[in-house]
Amino acid sequence: MSSFETPHETDRGFGLSRREVTVVGGASSLMAVTIALMYAFAMTPIAELNQLVFSVPIVGVIVYGAAITIGDLIAERGVKNDNMGSAFLGMVILQVAFAAFGAGVIAFAPPDLRVTILGITAVITAIMMAVISGYVYARSITFEHWGRFSTYAFIGGVIAILVGSFVLPELLLAGFALFFLGFVLRLGYEIWQVRDNHNASVGLQTIGVYVAVAGVFVHVLQLVRAYVLSQE
Repeated sequence: MSSFETPHETDRGFGLSRREVTVVGGASSLMAVTIALMYAFAMTPIAELNQLVFSVPIVGVIVYGAAITIGDLIAERGVKNDNMGSAFLGMVILQVAFAAFGAGVIAFAPPDLRVTILGITAVITAIMMAVISGYVYARSITFEHWGRFSTYAFIGGVIAILVGSFVLPELLLAGFALFFLGFVLRLGYEIWQVRDNHNASVGLQTIGVYVAVAGVFVHVLQLVRAYVLSQE
């Protein structure tokens, strides 16, 4: 879902409507499938391909960034045009992209720790989503600026990783932080869209929330993997 929308009325409150529950439930179901695919892909050559792509970090960013962007556009266009075939294809691309990335992350861990790492990550991501949702629903303001800031963070992340890949490796960590921040901000923006944009397509909002949650998840996953392995 685009980060730039026409401003609309801002409401406040914690009661979830049936539409909001449908969006959150749909995004959560898609995320559950993605996590299952991560575990499955980690035992296949897909994980090795992920490591190869990220041997030059900016190449990995370009490959996965393109896959996520293309999948998002195809899925949204399919929903808008009531073309379930296109919507399904877009979602498959999105899920495979996020799952392949996640598989590459947990492939570094021993097989007996992978479920633990995924489980801890899921809990932390759920807590983050709850905190961000609570903040958005508690504030009677617009969060459109979070969408803009998210875009700026992604651009900054690409620049940092580009420079870090060839000139200053220390900037790779800054790139990671900026991408993480970008997905956190996008999650807040998408939740605001669900809260206030009552006339929007449930399908489009579900895709928007899913992409944001999946982006947060794969970044938390890297931190959790590093922590768990450091305890071994």
